[in-house]
Amino acid sequence: MALSRQDREAERHRIARLVLDLVKQRGTEIPYQTAVAESGLTRARFEQLFEDYDDLFDAIAQIWLRRHIEVMEDVLGADLPPPRKMYEFFRRRFVISRQRFRDDPEYFTIVCEMGAANFEKVRSYVDLADHYLCELIVQAQADGYFAGLTIDEALSLINQMVQPYTMPEALIYVGDKLTEDKLARIVDTMFIGLTGETGGGARGVNTLRVAS
Repeated sequence: MALSRQDREAERHRIARLVLDLVKQRGTEIPYQTAVAESGLTRARFEQLFEDYDDLFDAIAQIWLRRHIEVMEDVLGADLPPPRKMYEFFRRRFVISRQRFRDDPEYFTIVCEMGAANFEKVRSYVDLADHYLCELIVQAQADGYFAGLTIDEALSLINQMVQPYTMPEALIYVGDKLTEDKLARIVDTMFIGLTGETGGGARGVNTLRVAS
């Protein structure tokens, strides 16, 4: 019997949640065949829900990253000045990841390893975060920030400046050295000095020139 769209999505969520729980219990990524065996479904029914491992992994990623997407969208809709908005855009996701790491470092590390091994399958979520960040950059530029920089230039520079706060793996290696106070200082510095108006030989900096 064919499932309704609502029932199908509910069942996909249940199985993806089950697989995440198995990852936590067993300390390893769960292969497609194991997911089929543990699901309680026939293989035919399982394949109606997930045609292959990529499809299953996408459903798992949706669960893991859902809160990150929600907070990004909340920040985009918030009535905040650009510096505070930019800070919250990164801070809220960082806090989610930090709490998960503190709650269960081993599980967090395994999920990070899964993400790294299947990066092409989560690229769309990275692209979504960049899309939202571009919207914040446009809003900031309308208020006079990041003058002289294209959106792509500002996007690249900002991503590199805050990378330890957006890459969950950094928590594994840096841990408590990553703090909200430091992130706030980085974002403040960004809004004070990130510009392209100092000339072609020193774009984005005040006094240093890159030797050619």
